[in-house]
Amino acid sequence: MCVVSMLGSWSAIAENNDSRFDSFPTYSGSDLELDANAQRANFRLWSPEAEAVKLSIYPTDRNSAAIETVEMKRSTDGTWSASLPGNYYGKFYTFRVKHNGKWLDETPGVWAKAVGTNGHRAAIIDFSSTNPEGWAEDRGPAIENITDAVIYEMHHRDFSVDPSSGIVNKGKFLALTEQGTHNLTGESTGIDHLKELGVTHVHILPSYDYNSVDEANLPANQYNWGYDPYNYNAPEGSYSTNPSAPDVRIREMKEMIKALHDAGIGVVMDVVYNHTADNDGSNFSLTAPGYYYRHRPDGSYSDASGCGNETASERQQMSDFIVNSVKYWADEYHIDGFRFDLMAIHDTETMNRVAEELKKINPSIFVYGEGWTAGDSPLPVERRALKENVAKMDGIAVFSDDIRDAVKGHYSDAADRGFATGKPGNEETVKIGIVASTAHPQVDYSKGNNSKFPYASSPTQIINYVSCHDDLTLTDKLAKSMPGSTEAERQRAARLAQTIVFTSQGTPFMFAGEEVFRDKKGVHNSYKSPDSINAIDWSLKHDNAEQFNFYRELIKLRKEHPAFRMTSAEQIAKHLVFDKNTDENVISYTLRDHANGDSWKEIKVIFNGNPKAMEVKVPKGNWTVIADDGKIKADGLGKAKGGKMTVAPTSALILAR
Repeated sequence: MCVVSMLGSWSAIAENNDSRFDSFPTYSGSDLELDANAQRANFRLWSPEAEAVKLSIYPTDRNSAAIETVEMKRSTDGTWSASLPGNYYGKFYTFRVKHNGKWLDETPGVWAKAVGTNGHRAAIIDFSSTNPEGWAEDRGPAIENITDAVIYEMHHRDFSVDPSSGIVNKGKFLALTEQGTHNLTGESTGIDHLKELGVTHVHILPSYDYNSVDEANLPANQYNWGYDPYNYNAPEGSYSTNPSAPDVRIREMKEMIKALHDAGIGVVMDVVYNHTADNDGSNFSLTAPGYYYRHRPDGSYSDASGCGNETASERQQMSDFIVNSVKYWADEYHIDGFRFDLMAIHDTETMNRVAEELKKINPSIFVYGEGWTAGDSPLPVERRALKENVAKMDGIAVFSDDIRDAVKGHYSDAADRGFATGKPGNEETVKIGIVASTAHPQVDYSKGNNSKFPYASSPTQIINYVSCHDDLTLTDKLAKSMPGSTEAERQRAARLAQTIVFTSQGTPFMFAGEEVFRDKKGVHNSYKSPDSINAIDWSLKHDNAEQFNFYRELIKLRKEHPAFRMTSAEQIAKHLVFDKNTDENVISYTLRDHANGDSWKEIKVIFNGNPKAMEVKVPKGNWTVIADDGKIKADGLGKAKGGKMTVAPTSALILAR
């Protein structure tokens, strides 16, 4: 989702083919924008076509005149530089580029790492002063494979703003540093809730400086998801306690990350390099007009993002920008993973560089993204980071729309049902999800709803989910697709849906608050809806305690048993065997021979998507019942002897021995 100012297009582009940008010199040095200490401030801006560049120094982040203006000098590889002696800490700066005889608007540049209110001016600060105590020793959780992760997607404001959260710093980075918070009935909220639930990583919606919220008027209670980038390398000010102080937003974001790390939880950053909030008015356009974007033959902006423009990752300076930006966040902020919005707008070569360079910083870092675009692009299909091309991207994972739509019903049709809500015909597509879209001798891809071939070469390339911030929450989807049902029936369907996700091969991903059956009052695109729509009501944790406990046990089961976390297609084909000739809307399979080194020799997993009980045959033996009739306990609910067994309506039966 995005919010865009449609400001026209560069008319000059119409006269020149985009290929001219291929001849631009590129700069790979690490000193782009600013390199400062207490003795000197060095500036460098990449703007190959600039006729002149001015640097202005300001005493404050806004509403003040420049105290110094410097003509920058043309330097190497398309850059302009200036060096100012003295201590400039606490000052602000902007650049102004002359292009085609016209002075463009002021910009903080594309590499601003610290900014003031609304990000219009960049700041010169001592970054060492922003580090919390113990920052040098701070580390996120170590995981061997992405399949060991359990990802929880959340928005800063949704998670903490409701009065029921008991959190003081509502909607702020600091909300996740508060321990001991609880709702009115005493259940834990905030970071304690995350620990209790057992997730390994939080995926936080965009936290870089975005465009749509006025940081000078936060009492206006504005809301946005943040998919409208303004400054890619500085934190969003509305999530800080003082947007006008550049060091405060940086320090508070680091404090949040350290608190989560101390709790054993990693932080995934949602990044949106595929488009910018503005077109001609973006920082990209104000420094190197035209270069960072793709265009149509008539010179207008190409729009694979559906947001007015799309960036050109295949160009060296843009590719370097993306790679160096994520490296910066991983290094300076200790980010543990990155989720790429509309990743297929980017080229596979750039995404491979991203994964490779991040692993050098931290072997536990992982990268995943949306393997699709929102429109067509000049980038050839074979070069796009599409889900169908994920086999070309070792170390990158994509969301599985296969399992999403097959389990709950198609995302675009609120009334459509899926396997978990009683609609037959989705069995083979659910199986595609279960084997993480890898080649399996018992899965017929010709019957797949969304995919017709095994596009993943490894389960580490697949993120399984049934809902996220986009589209209807699972709670709302079930309400719209199961008219006349009771809430208890819808909660059973939610449990079955998530049991399929969490026991499938690949990496499980869930949307914040669904463990307490949160909804968004039927709003499917709540990117700028008020808190009354988006906020999680934490009283639901008391009202829906059984739902929460189910999720907690489901996560525990997955974390304790590596059979659900295999790491190769070969393992899955060898150890996961589907039963043949099952009834309609029933899926049954076995994880056999201590799969992936599991302590259980054999695990029987049966899903019944029918609204009635179904009879199945289970090999006779001494089984421990793990899940049955909408209940689950990782350590076992009881014992069973196998033979003919009944699977309750809309539920999973899981047995182990």
